[in-house]
Amino acid sequence: MFPTTRPPRPRLTGRIFAYGMADVFGLSCVAIGASWFAAGRGAILASFPTSTAEAVICIVGGVAVMIWSVARILREIARQAPEMQARYDAYIAAHHPDKARRPDGE
Repeated sequence: MFPTTRPPRPRLTGRIFAYGMADVFGLSCVAIGASWFAAGRGAILASFPTSTAEAVICIVGGVAVMIWSVARILREIARQAPEMQARYDAYIAAHHPDKARRPDGE
């Protein structure tokens, strides 16, 4: 194992990856819908969107998917909080012992 010189980060789990892919899908929907407003026609996909209503629905749906997926990612990261706190405490104790938390709460 390589020595850690940075604070610990959350682990990438399958769920976080899947929600990240859903976020990318939502961003793609927003981009496809916004391209219609920029070009007046489907600029990314030739035949979609074909109207203002489709472009707006695509943007609103994409934003909804993005909000949903980010909320799920944050929930998955919050589940890792105890493990991350323990790893962070170990990192601080090893690299900054003067700032380490004392067990007696001082």
